[in-house]
Amino acid sequence: MNRVVVVAMMAAAVLVGCHKSEPGGQGGNDTFKVVVPAIVASVTQGEVQTVRVSVERGDGFKQGVKLHVKAPAGLQVDPESTTVKAGDKGDVQLKITAAKDAPLGEQTIQVHGTPDKGDATQTEFKITVSAK
Repeated sequence: MNRVVVVAMMAAAVLVGCHKSEPGGQGGNDTFKVVVPAIVASVTQGEVQTVRVSVERGDGFKQGVKLHVKAPAGLQVDPESTTVKAGDKGDVQLKITAAKDAPLGEQTIQVHGTPDKGDATQTEFKITVSAK
């Protein structure tokens, strides 16, 4: 692969970015973080947008994590809750549906991660709703 392509791919990864929660779990390397998009996603009223959320595990973290997603009025998230099992890769695709009358502008979606044992953690990401 030529050097220009590699540099362009690395730059694209940096631009997309991600935002990580504070660690949850039991401490040391027995922790996890919930990773959400760092850039503001967008959705048009009456349409659907897919966003990836991940569980990033520490080397010693071998537990399942229940994710619960809370969206403001006018937005629906599917699934609202799911469990990422101990052996799972950790990626979850969230389908965000904006109602035809969803409030316009930037909205905040909260994601809570609760392990089988230890401390829970939470984070959030933004999505902008635009008119159809």
